[in-house]
Amino acid sequence: MSFLQPLLSGILTGGVYALAGIGMSLVFGVMNISNFAHGDLMMLGMYLAYFAFTLLHIDPYLSLVLIIPTAFLFGYVLEKLFINRVINHPHQNQILLTIGLGLIMSNTALLAFTSDPKILTTSYSSSAFNLPGGISISVPLLLSFLITCVIIAILYIFLSKTTTGMALRATSQNREAAQLMGINVAKMSAIAFGLGTALAATAGALIAPTYYIHPLAGHSFLLKAFTICVLGGLGSVVGAGVGGIIIGVVEAMSSTYLSSDWKDVVVFVLFLAVLLFRPQGLFGKMGGQS
Repeated sequence: MSFLQPLLSGILTGGVYALAGIGMSLVFGVMNISNFAHGDLMMLGMYLAYFAFTLLHIDPYLSLVLIIPTAFLFGYVLEKLFINRVINHPHQNQILLTIGLGLIMSNTALLAFTSDPKILTTSYSSSAFNLPGGISISVPLLLSFLITCVIIAILYIFLSKTTTGMALRATSQNREAAQLMGINVAKMSAIAFGLGTALAATAGALIAPTYYIHPLAGHSFLLKAFTICVLGGLGSVVGAGVGGIIIGVVEAMSSTYLSSDWKDVVVFVLFLAVLLFRPQGLFGKMGGQS
């Protein structure tokens, strides 16, 4: 098999992983909270895409127009009702709260949708572009990657060019100083969590056409998102983007040249290596700057 085949597949998959990692990194950068419900928010995005397709007959990629604002609003309300109450508490309180919220979401999904995995099958699910050299590119993966690039570009413009985006960055760099400058840091926290939730749900929706959808799907994605954040540097949006691509490529190469059973092992060996030799991550900067 050509070396380029797993490389391209890894980059395309890694793009969606990057989106999930950026959402978690943004929340950590602005709020200094590790969101352990992040994977379950991705799972909700998968189910939203599935039901939009099966009940409303909306293409999973077009359904993002509904999923993104819905997820943002859900995250905003979640932050106001729960997360905001522990933002100044010890980290273990924050971690326990987000784990609890994640368990509520996954178990509610288990009761509502049962444990039977669902498959989102579209007319182009098995389609692929054939390139010279026997390389094929999955149409769903390519579409997901292109949409991810557009969303990341919009997020970059939002964070660097808009007043709210710059306020978010200021809050991530120094919360107290931002407050002294008249920035409503409580509102920025709610917006950051809403954006993180929207990015997680979007990543889930983009991944839905190529993965089994079930209530516990978020658990494996949580580990990936956390690994991506640590690899890129906690709080670094750029680092999370690069980390996602690296994880995607490492998984694809491991599956091709070792075994699919080994891909998670290799990823976590890489995770441990980063913690040992460069604990601040590849980019090593705190904050939500792009």
